[in-house]
Amino acid sequence: MAAMAGPVIHHRTPAFAAVLAEVQEGLRELFGTTQDVLVLAASGTGAMEGAVTNLLSPGDEAIVVNGGKFGERWTKICQAYGVRPHEVVVEWGRAVRPEMVAEALDAVPAARAVFVQASETSTCALHPVPALAELCRRRDTLLVVDGITAVGVIDLPMDRSGIDVLITGSQKALMLPPGLAFVALSPRAWAATEQSRLPRFYFDFRRERRGIAERSTAWTPAISLINGLRIALTMLKAEGWQNVYARHDRLARATRAAATALGFRLLAPESPSPAATAILLPETIDGSALFRYLRDRMGVTFAGGQDALKGKIIRLAHLGYVDAFDVVVAIAALELALHHFGARVELGRGVGAAEAVLAEGLPPRT
Repeated sequence: MAAMAGPVIHHRTPAFAAVLAEVQEGLRELFGTTQDVLVLAASGTGAMEGAVTNLLSPGDEAIVVNGGKFGERWTKICQAYGVRPHEVVVEWGRAVRPEMVAEALDAVPAARAVFVQASETSTCALHPVPALAELCRRRDTLLVVDGITAVGVIDLPMDRSGIDVLITGSQKALMLPPGLAFVALSPRAWAATEQSRLPRFYFDFRRERRGIAERSTAWTPAISLINGLRIALTMLKAEGWQNVYARHDRLARATRAAATALGFRLLAPESPSPAATAILLPETIDGSALFRYLRDRMGVTFAGGQDALKGKIIRLAHLGYVDAFDVVVAIAALELALHHFGARVELGRGVGAAEAVLAEGLPPRT
């Protein structure tokens, strides 16, 4: 926050070029790639749109894994640009099975790309990206992964996993305000940009890549956010990447243990994301009213459900700048709010179950 509040450096100066160079090094490490990582002044959806327009041409066919609100977004972006999406529809809360994507690729052999979320934020389910990458590598098909709630949360090295395009955003594991999107392309994805005929201007990845080579950006960057990004990457590296992934895993397991101890079911029990947990609420509880009560009366902000899940689930995020006590406070607030709404919960039971997991991460005695 202090870095973002500092004086704004002009973006066409050697001083800012040095910041960009340091950030680029940290982003490559975060993404697990030797390729350039583009930094866009946009939300993650900007990078999603750019992935479509920079890789494909009008009339191209693509496979879209639609297992939630953000999988659905891939379909809408494709349709907006005249790309023909073939959906692999997955029940909300489930992870796609690799054989479902394999069948879709067999049915549409001309598909140029497979679009998927690593972590479907709307359902808190984790898709099997490495297995999908292996499928795509056997074909001339690009794998494009929305990693907005996965990059920096799970160990998802782009190059080693065989991902062709990987995307994330500033407001998740990178602990920043919204406003930056990041995208990296494999060599064969960069080759596809030479053939793409879809229109683009602001989200022109080749132009952005030329900017990186010059230690600059194609357009005016979000300077203050990039100053904060430099510090965020330094913090994560100091913690140690494996420690970062272990922390997210521990917080997620604690949250799931709390929900189970309180007698609730998880929306995504088979393949839960370490980024957030979706809890199914009793039919007697108005989830929207519960969400508002937690936010407005108790000062603890959760997320609700979307579309058909609105009012039926509540989501607890545990990624980014989050520690054990954030989880404890969230579970305690949820218990009290549920009690207020007449749910039959044993106060303290969820907190105790969470603490039993969180104790694994206590610092050693001195």
